[in-house]
Amino acid sequence: MSNNKHLIAPSVLAADFGNLARDVQMVNQSEADWFHIDIMDGVFVPNISFGFPVMSAIAKHAQKPLDVHLMIVDPDRYLKTCKDNGAEVITVHYEACTHLHRTLAAIKELGCKAGVALNPHTSVQLLKDVIQDIDLVCIMSVNPGFGGQKFIHHTYTKIKELRALAAGVNDNLLIEIDGGVTTANATQLLESGADVLVAGSFVFTADNPIDTIKALKDIDINSQLA
Repeated sequence: MSNNKHLIAPSVLAADFGNLARDVQMVNQSEADWFHIDIMDGVFVPNISFGFPVMSAIAKHAQKPLDVHLMIVDPDRYLKTCKDNGAEVITVHYEACTHLHRTLAAIKELGCKAGVALNPHTSVQLLKDVIQDIDLVCIMSVNPGFGGQKFIHHTYTKIKELRALAAGVNDNLLIEIDGGVTTANATQLLESGADVLVAGSFVFTADNPIDTIKALKDIDINSQLA
């Protein structure tokens, strides 16, 4: 829920792949809550990221939950593989799922939290009929596929619309924001109703990533609203 302390999920896509174990240990030692893992297939998004062998290697070192974001067509084929390689949260794209209700049920049957990601052009209202079945909604605040993109400002409105849609139906829904998150917009995202902030290049290209994660984690909207 939005009044809980928010979660920080550094996106490993922005890590140094030549020093992946080092970067995973950095996240372990930081105040981050989750590892955000992007799996891309070059079809659903115009890029290819790492696959399950790399995810499995991350899982061996990770001491925090893996939040796995499947940016792929036909994600149902890989749900069990995700679970077997350490996923605790599995997020599929609304745009990639013909039978979304069934996919969400399959994720939950594996014992994972079920997430749905929405591309920037996709309305949150399309989740109305399944909102009660979702643990997490990932709102893409950039076009998916590449890191380091410019934040899309309509995201704030989408967060508020989604929070309103879930009100009274799924008050425990986690709203995750993925793309262009920095300390400059994190406060407004949280005030709008976000719960989980995914940060990639902002964390991993920082002079001190641990301090950067702490700065994101330490934002306290309650004290600012008081």
